[in-house]
Amino acid sequence: MEKPILSDINKFPDDEIVFNHLGKRQTLWKELFEHLDANYPDLNRDWKYYNDGKSWLMKVTRKSKTIFWLSVIEGAFRTTFYFTDKSKNQILSSSISEDLKEQFSSKSGLRGITIIFSKKDDIRQAEELIKLKVSSK
Repeated sequence: MEKPILSDINKFPDDEIVFNHLGKRQTLWKELFEHLDANYPDLNRDWKYYNDGKSWLMKVTRKSKTIFWLSVIEGAFRTTFYFTDKSKNQILSSSISEDLKEQFSSKSGLRGITIIFSKKDDIRQAEELIKLKVSSK
C-alpha cells in the first residue's frame, strides 16, 4: 500500500500542498470536487490529522454519515468507501467496475472499496459509489 504523504501535523493540507503532490492528477481532484459541489452541496469535507496513521485524511460526510475517506499519495489520491453486507445487491448490480465489485465481494462485514485515482474513469467509478453511499440507509 502506498505511504500517505501528508504526514506533517503542522502543515494543514491546503490546495497548494495537495496539488504539489498530485502533479497531473490534480485535474482528477478538481473534477471530483466539482461533481460534489454541483450534485451534493450538503456534503462536508473535514481534514484531520490522525495519530494512528501519522497523516492527514479527509472525511466526507452528510450529517453524521461518512460517505468516503480520502488520502493523498505521491502522484495520486485515493478514496475508500465502506459498505455493509446489506449493500451487496446494490453494489453487485451497479455500474462500477468488476475490480471494485471484487474488492467488495472478497470481504465480509464492513467492506471497503478503494479507488486510486489515475485515470478519468476513476471519477465515474467514484460518482457511482457516492450515489450508492448517499442513497443507502
